Amino acid sequence: MTSRCVIIACLALLIASCGASRWQDTPQTHIVRSGETLFSIAWRYDKNPSDLARWNRLGDGSLIYAGQVLRLTPSGAASSPGNVGNRAPSKRESRPLPDIPAQPAPKWSWPTNGRINVDFRAKPGPGTGVLINGKLGQPIRAAASGRVVYAGDGLIGYGKLIILKHNDTYLSAYGYNASLLVKEGQQINKDQRIATMGEGPERKPRLHFEIRRNGQPVNPRQHLPPR
Repeated sequence: MTSRCVIIACLALLIASCGASRWQDTPQTHIVRSGETLFSIAWRYDKNPSDLARWNRLGDGSLIYAGQVLRLTPSGAASSPGNVGNRAPSKRESRPLPDIPAQPAPKWSWPTNGRINVDFRAKPGPGTGVLINGKLGQPIRAAASGRVVYAGDGLIGYGKLIILKHNDTYLSAYGYNASLLVKEGQQINKDQRIATMGEGPERKPRLHFEIRRNGQPVNPRQHLPPR
């Protein structure tokens, strides 16, 4: 009887720990840390930055600060703490927010020379884009015109990363760079040099290239022009 109780108790602990792990993988809120931007937070959770800004009543999303609690789901999707966004939620905030109309994709160009070595959803790498082989230091260029919304190395698994915003629907990202040649807030032209290639997984010279539509990764092969 005693051993049976022990087994039941162990199973209960295992189930509880699994539940906690799933909750941690998909949290409802995020506490802003120093150096984070709305775009880096959205990238981490596969969210649309425009949605995060709307859900938290942030306007253009530029006014976030360390210690702020951001909602990662629409209001009403889950219970929310009183310090979500810039202030406590109100009855007005609980009403559904209008969707942002989808905007067309830009005309993409290849961000660097080289062939795709690792496909979308494949390993090694994060799997959210493709890995393009090349040589150390070769130019990395903007695949379309846009604004730099992130340039840094604070996102685990991407190395030195640049994120460009092309419109309210499309973003592109360039990871594993050796050096970054642009800064956040800069307007960038298509084919402008923005970085140099560094080492990716397996210590090989590679570019991680990614396109996201409304925060969700899409296969870049379906957007890049044929060679």
